Amino acid sequence: MKYGADNLNVLDAATAQTRPDARRPVVVFVAGDSFAGDGDEAAMKPLVEQAMCFAANKGLVAFHVSYRVAPAATWPAGAQDVGAAISWIYENADLFGGNAQEIIPIGYGTGAFHVASFLAHKEFQEKDDYVAGAVLVSGVYRPASDAGEGDRAYFGADSSTYDSRSAIPGLTEIEEPIVLAWSQADAPRFIAQGEKLKEMLCDAGHCPRTSVLTKPTSPVSVFDLDGESPDLHERLRQLIGQIDARGLP
Repeated sequence: MKYGADNLNVLDAATAQTRPDARRPVVVFVAGDSFAGDGDEAAMKPLVEQAMCFAANKGLVAFHVSYRVAPAATWPAGAQDVGAAISWIYENADLFGGNAQEIIPIGYGTGAFHVASFLAHKEFQEKDDYVAGAVLVSGVYRPASDAGEGDRAYFGADSSTYDSRSAIPGLTEIEEPIVLAWSQADAPRFIAQGEKLKEMLCDAGHCPRTSVLTKPTSPVSVFDLDGESPDLHERLRQLIGQIDARGLP
């Protein structure tokens, strides 16, 4: 389904048959291996689809967001696409048996930055793009001066702009609950960024649920389909439970 004007602005959906009046939590996968168009999308897509189908069979509604990439699209295109996609999902969730008040984006890899940037920069948010919480897995949340070619293609060559393009300061000011995860097998920069974001969120009184895995992560890790990340699956279950319980005494 199209959610925007670009050919890459496409959503995939997975949902089990359900009653017309059902309103189930909605998970939205935003995943990628590179900010530029040279990421291994062919290898990533089957893992996302596996996680989506599992989520649907377990009573959730699942979406996958395809978004624009560099060099054709530069910062903040990713965050803008996340905002447009979530706005579309918010307005149409009921058609899939989903609850628009229980939308949870799950950002993996470069997708984690795009989700984080969408949350942190209010100017990229659209009408009716409410989210109830977010899961950020193995992401970069502030571009570094020694960024690789793919990062520079998206963020630009001028590293003096990177602080203003960081998601970290804005994330410390949001109210939505966050699950934050990375793996001990990640590259050092992903571990450092995850640890730094956790530290700053805790210092701001918004300490996230955290899962530090021992093996490499992937989109299926969110549901422990690879048998390697029960802690991350448990954190997601807790987040959904917290959202379901809102408004109760």
